[in-house]
Amino acid sequence: MAPHRYIASRSSAVQSETAAGAAPPAPLYGEPQKFDKYFRGPVRKRSCTDVLCCLIFIIVILLYVALGIVAWLHGDSKKVLYPTDSYGQFCGQKGTSNVKKPILFYFNILKCTNPAVLINLQCPTTQMCVSKCPDKFATYTEMQLQHKLNKSNWEYYRQFCKPDFNNLDKPISQVLRDEDCPSMIVPSRPFFQRCLPDFITLNGTVTTDNRARFKDALEMARNDTELQPPAKDMTGLVDTKQLGMKIVEDYAKSWTWILMGLLLSLAVSMVFILLLRFTAGLLLWTTIITVILLLAYGMWYCSMKLSQLRHKPGSDVAIVEVSLQTDLQVYLQLTQTWIIFLVSLGVTEVSILLMLIFLRRRVRVAIALLREASKAIGHMMSTLFFPVVTFLLLTVCISYWLMTAIHLASSGNPIYKVVSPDVSCPYANSTCKPETFNRTNISKLALCQGSQCLFAFYGGETSYHRYLFLLQLSNLLVFLWLVNFSLALEQCTLAGTFASYYWAKRKPQDIPPCPLFSSFSRAIRYHTGSLAFGALILSVVQLVRIILEYLEQKLKGVDNSLSRFIMHCLKCCFWCLEKLLRYMSHNAYIMVAIYGKNFCTSAREAFFLIMRNVVRVAVLDRVTDFLLFLGKVLIAGGVGVVAFFFFTSKIPVIQEEVPNLNYYWVPLLTVVIGAYLIAHGFFNVYAICVDTLFLCFCDDLERNDGSSEKPFLMSPELHRILGKSSQVH
Repeated sequence: MAPHRYIASRSSAVQSETAAGAAPPAPLYGEPQKFDKYFRGPVRKRSCTDVLCCLIFIIVILLYVALGIVAWLHGDSKKVLYPTDSYGQFCGQKGTSNVKKPILFYFNILKCTNPAVLINLQCPTTQMCVSKCPDKFATYTEMQLQHKLNKSNWEYYRQFCKPDFNNLDKPISQVLRDEDCPSMIVPSRPFFQRCLPDFITLNGTVTTDNRARFKDALEMARNDTELQPPAKDMTGLVDTKQLGMKIVEDYAKSWTWILMGLLLSLAVSMVFILLLRFTAGLLLWTTIITVILLLAYGMWYCSMKLSQLRHKPGSDVAIVEVSLQTDLQVYLQLTQTWIIFLVSLGVTEVSILLMLIFLRRRVRVAIALLREASKAIGHMMSTLFFPVVTFLLLTVCISYWLMTAIHLASSGNPIYKVVSPDVSCPYANSTCKPETFNRTNISKLALCQGSQCLFAFYGGETSYHRYLFLLQLSNLLVFLWLVNFSLALEQCTLAGTFASYYWAKRKPQDIPPCPLFSSFSRAIRYHTGSLAFGALILSVVQLVRIILEYLEQKLKGVDNSLSRFIMHCLKCCFWCLEKLLRYMSHNAYIMVAIYGKNFCTSAREAFFLIMRNVVRVAVLDRVTDFLLFLGKVLIAGGVGVVAFFFFTSKIPVIQEEVPNLNYYWVPLLTVVIGAYLIAHGFFNVYAICVDTLFLCFCDDLERNDGSSEKPFLMSPELHRILGKSSQVH
């Protein structure tokens, strides 16, 4: 029986049963809504929806602008760029007394090898800004003795003391107690604006200025091996900056080639979409088979590498024992790396094969939907470039949030905290004043010996400074709200555009002019409140998830199984809630774009419409997403392979053009991630188109019966394939 005859006969049977007095069969989830007989596309006569939320959204944006202005006036982004001494002053900043002192000097570098360095990112010793690092050994005691013979010794040593100290008659015990001068200085070199010991190897022994042993001001014997751990710890704190500088250097050398790679991915994505317009079935089946063959080749290659490394010494070392390495070749020499690759590829291969075996019919239906989506996009090519508008909106949101967060974090006056070598000190992290700290008894306590009053962060006692944390949370919440609103605007705009295509009786003659602009205007003019309402609900859940992540980091050191269990349960629940809300709001935006109702009504109608077609939706939605994902992976992977061969100088024709890089994976990963995001932007339009057409199809089945009075508005191909599946469900 033909699909339209089946549906028409079923409708006639229902009408005859109703006329005979029997109740018509109720749908599984909710009653279908009463339809307008002459409905032919998105409703044009609309009214504003969720007006209260719209007003709140506008007020919040104005307050957010005010927050950014206040943060800009109180904060200073330069505080993030310059190292800070113990008094909260910046080294090398123009307009300050330290303008000619760009380097940070540690009074006692030996104190930098304790947990406080990693916990507070501060070394528990006095830190001063200096113009240059010391280039010779000297102790305070030696300097006092030599000063009587040569005053130049004091002139050299005093540049590493506090600026206001000039009392050589002060007992050395009090000098060291008050941290007026360092007990000793060692030859150092500037390492990212910080003085660290300058080590060299002499006859197999690590030395500093050709001296492996020396004495400090208290005549205690020291050797260079004691300086290595603190120097290593301090180096670890700035290694990220060094890595960042090298990455920036690689970007500077290869940005033109990265741009060419991204343009190549853009061209490939466009060609892929144009081919989908005419050969959707062939192209998608080719994509599936290509991905299967590539996965099989990857599994074979991993097996070959495992057989080669099996007898190689040192290849059995675990990845966790290697720690973080910037050279990827280190990991490629480990068998565990290739085992992980092999297992991942094998699981992916088996999953694809099982899906093709058990869901082959649904794959054909999904391909039909993609073919219909290709036709819709082919008639409205401007929809492919609407993600550029979303990208610009997201760029503005991210930039504004980042600058506001930086200026909020750098607002106020310097706040000082007690930094102790022993983390069990009861006064650790408590507020203190450097001027009076030495007159307190804190450093005399057994658990707090060696404590220092050091600069911690910028704050204040005003209401603005007291609520900085809440302002940061507000900044984050509004940022999430704006991001989700931008994404909702894109979904609603595209959904309204594609709905106008579906409900056009004659395609493309009955498609309204400028459908994308008309849909965008309707979304902004009438439904800003509904979009903001849905975005707010999702943003609150995301903020709660971020807070839970923060609390989990704080509770890592707490040995409490119950609290960890509760935390994991909460994270799992809110993750599921976010996924559910994201899916429901996505369908609600489609209904808002078509019928112009408020968010809650649209979400309810979308929910019942989906539940009445739950089997069809559950399978087709996942299969379609999977096919689009394979297309994105194929584009990103293909461009990535070309980039890999280029940056590793394996293309003989242009081998001489390859820039000399520190890490070839920097431009490679940039090209691959950028290609995937570009492909995702194009295919996301397809995903929205498929979802819109599918909801319109389900609505069309309930609204019309295929008769001459109520003909289906779906295309003949879509009717033939999807209508046949409706006989089963």
